[in-house]
Amino acid sequence: MKKPTVFSLVREQSVFMTTIMGLLTFLSVLALGIALSIGTGVIRWNAQWDNFATVQVTDSKNIDTAAKIIEENRDKMKSVRRISNDEMADLMRPWISNGGAALKNYLPTMWEIEFKNSDDMTSVQKSIATNARFLPHASALKTSTSAGWKMIGISVLVLALALGAIGVSISYIARNTAMLHRRELEILTQIGASDSFVARQMQIIVAKITALAAICGFTAAAPVLLLILSAARSTRVGLMAMLGLGAFGWWTLFFMPILIVIFAVFVTRRTTLNILKSEQ
Repeated sequence: MKKPTVFSLVREQSVFMTTIMGLLTFLSVLALGIALSIGTGVIRWNAQWDNFATVQVTDSKNIDTAAKIIEENRDKMKSVRRISNDEMADLMRPWISNGGAALKNYLPTMWEIEFKNSDDMTSVQKSIATNARFLPHASALKTSTSAGWKMIGISVLVLALALGAIGVSISYIARNTAMLHRRELEILTQIGASDSFVARQMQIIVAKITALAAICGFTAAAPVLLLILSAARSTRVGLMAMLGLGAFGWWTLFFMPILIVIFAVFVTRRTTLNILKSEQ
């Protein structure tokens, strides 16, 4: 036969706790999901451009020399593409079309190169540095990478705040419940019930409510996260298009509500035991 708990939360407390825990679980899962997605995007972004570089020649006298050096090092390259003048004009169109037509005469000659590895890229960079500007894509895109890490930091901060709020809420509920059921606690103490027994009663109550709230929070957060990822990928360009969650990321998110329940139960036990000790 199933043993009932000695006391329980009143209806208003149960509704409040379920709501607040569901909302905090939603924020926690969403913040963690965004952090993991951006982290995946940053890794993909860096891996995509690690071996790419652009060679720019602004002095027409150096074009032939630069082209010769590139040709001599073709064995170190996966692909080489010389950007045509028409493509350069398209890239500069916003400036050329606004009264800067003279810029056409100063457009650089450019090659976009993918190297086999970073050592090959460094070797060619040293050879061509005196005749052209060598711009590794990874270095040029550090601003985007930095922005990605900042967004991860913000998401982690939100996650930490949500977990802190969960701890505060659980502590408050445990204290409030202990005060409402002071008479029951006194009776339990008089008949010889241990502090661990009383704490376990509170843990059972909190675990049930937190589990329900965690399920609701995760169920609400998953579609929102999928919507965010879909919107990011639809950009089809830049760091945002690289965002994503693999199997590891989804499993981590799945275990997040479980960890929240365990955390809530731990906080409940610690708070209840502290209250009981202070009453003695």
